[in-house]
Amino acid sequence: NHISEHNGVFSKGTVKGVTTDMVSCLREMLVAGNKVIIDGLGSFSISLSSVGAESMEKFTASNIKSVNLVFKPAEELQDLIKDATFTQVSSRKAQAAVLAAEKKGEGTVDIDAAKNS
Repeated sequence: NHISEHNGVFSKGTVKGVTTDMVSCLREMLVAGNKVIIDGLGSFSISLSSVGAESMEKFTASNIKSVNLVFKPAEELQDLIKDATFTQVSSRKAQAAVLAAEKKGEGTVDIDAAKNS
């Protein structure tokens, strides 16, 4: 939605289609052992976690326990703190307690009790 609202040329459906195809292609390339670089976004690669074997000959695919996605952000995404602004907000527990109280028609909330629940 956000992307389609920024650029009137591409509809929400077009953006969704492109990103769906991108994810499919990204998966295909990663499984094939390729590193994928998307300019302005970053690079994607995989790493494997495995258990050892007595020798190379005894190492098989069953030794591989997980395939992990490795993402390295592009330079444009590495130093976000310089552009970010921060606003203090209530904790999630306090927000949930306020919402629950509003739904019940209650006018007060015990914040300390909410934080400790």
